[in-house]
Amino acid sequence: MLFLVVALLVLGVVLGAVAHVPVPVGVAAGLAIALWLAVFAAREHLSGHRSGRPGHHRGGLR
Repeated sequence: MLFLVVALLVLGVVLGAVAHVPVPVGVAAGLAIALWLAVFAAREHLSGHRSGRPGHHRGGLR
């Protein structure tokens, strides 16, 4: 519950900050963040990164 409150607070701060910049700057920042997240997700997917903890497997419970 506390995590949700903090996440909403951070979201409010970010949206408040982006409201004070011109629209093209906000859109460019949003696209940069989306591209960064897409590259990160693709690298994680392609690397086959596995958790080092025993008993935790990809693909659900076994």
